[in-house]
Amino acid sequence: MTLPPGQHAVDGFPRFGTHLHHPPPAIPADPVIEITGAVAEPFALPVADLATLPRRQLTADFHCVAGWSATQLRWEGVAFDAFYRQVVEPSARPDAPITHVAFGGLDGYASLVLLEDALAADVLIADRLDGHALDSDHGAPARLVSPGQYGYMSTKHLCRIELRTAGPDREHLGAASTLARLGLRSLLVKRHPRARVWKEERNPLLPAWPLRPIYRLLTLPIEYLSARGSREARK
Repeated sequence: MTLPPGQHAVDGFPRFGTHLHHPPPAIPADPVIEITGAVAEPFALPVADLATLPRRQLTADFHCVAGWSATQLRWEGVAFDAFYRQVVEPSARPDAPITHVAFGGLDGYASLVLLEDALAADVLIADRLDGHALDSDHGAPARLVSPGQYGYMSTKHLCRIELRTAGPDREHLGAASTLARLGLRSLLVKRHPRARVWKEERNPLLPAWPLRPIYRLLTLPIEYLSARGSREARK
């Protein structure tokens, strides 16, 4: 198994994020995905309608920017390219050149993805993982999955898709809390706006090699909890 540069495999698939001290968000009884931004009229699509769109299965690795990778995850959902062409693009304002797509989660997390990257062939809106409906730890009721980018782009608990005509701003720093957003402005943990794993785009200002040992130290507790959880699941 070949992993991208600076990555190492972990046992299991740990819950990740900048707000792990909080429980996962409550899921509405009838969740929807709001389509907003540069559209003629905002609207909401019931998450249940994903089942009526062309379905796709995808086996892919998940790469955290901290350096761990969960391998051979089996996702199921709707290809974002098809979702965009069929559901989102017809609502876009003809006078608004779309350059980015913002994805928002029920937990307050947000990511901003270049349209070109969002339309990659392996990007999904996923609602199932390893043969089961997504659980609360991994993004229920639906989430973005972008295997070619670091995990901070793959917004969980997806509730909003916003069409944008401009690049990143301070609203989209990929964090669910004010404290975490402030932390992501520091030089060491600034996040690359494209986050392509095979190019090791971890930080827009610093080369990747000095960041690897720092991120590895930060992720050791996550790896320990992941391994312990996997052992307990096998008992």
